[in-house]
Amino acid sequence: MQYQDSGGYMEDRIMKNHKISLFNRGSGSISGVREVISFDLNEIILDTEQGLLMIHGEDLHVTRLTVEKGEVEIEGVVDSFVYSDSGPGKGEKGGIMRRLFR
Repeated sequence: MQYQDSGGYMEDRIMKNHKISLFNRGSGSISGVREVISFDLNEIILDTEQGLLMIHGEDLHVTRLTVEKGEVEIEGVVDSFVYSDSGPGKGEKGGIMRRLFR
């Protein structure tokens, strides 16, 4: 799949699979992660192959990040997973920061 950045350059990006595994709402793993945008005790924001993913809960921690594989492991009490409206092929422009602060 090809994407055009703001400078007009085309880059090839291979779409990775995106998967969430959650165990008893207390620990989980997420694959297909491009970047950890932010995290604190109540929210983790990830840029995934399917768009921005916001994880809400209590006492949340990123326990492992494997950048090469695009995998993240989390712990804490998970209340919800929420995806943004933007994802592959939705035509959103402006990057991650614009989506976070609109």
